[in-house]
Amino acid sequence: MRKLIRYTFLLSFVFISLASYSQSKVIALDDDSFKAKVFDFEKEKTWIFKGDKPVIVDFYADWCGPCKRVAPILEELQKEYGDAIQIYKVDTDEARKVAAAFRITSIPSFLFVPAKGEPQLAKGAFPKSVFIKAIKEVMGVTEEPKNK
Repeated sequence: MRKLIRYTFLLSFVFISLASYSQSKVIALDDDSFKAKVFDFEKEKTWIFKGDKPVIVDFYADWCGPCKRVAPILEELQKEYGDAIQIYKVDTDEARKVAAAFRITSIPSFLFVPAKGEPQLAKGAFPKSVFIKAIKEVMGVTEEPKNK
């Protein structure tokens, strides 16, 4: 009986750990997954957000130096804010339809999407403080980061 309790406890711990890990990860999107999770730019003429929490979309390319400098900041922010936001990344070389729909001509570019309201596009490699300000002011997230 003790072994059963011990294994149940251990298994519960593993599942909880996996659940929290998956919620605090930056997720890569392609053209199709972007349409499913963020906005169907082919069917809709006006903005209709598919998500249920604020989102940052990082438009990047693997060869882009400034993109590489910003990537760890975004990973850090996703871990710190946890389930309060979701950060997606879109490789503009692979997801050309999304990049064209949002007229991405320079990278990195970021789409800040509040849960309700219109998104805002910003171009350039920003320090962490600018992302935090946008998370609060543009995306409307009032929660402080939990996992600093």
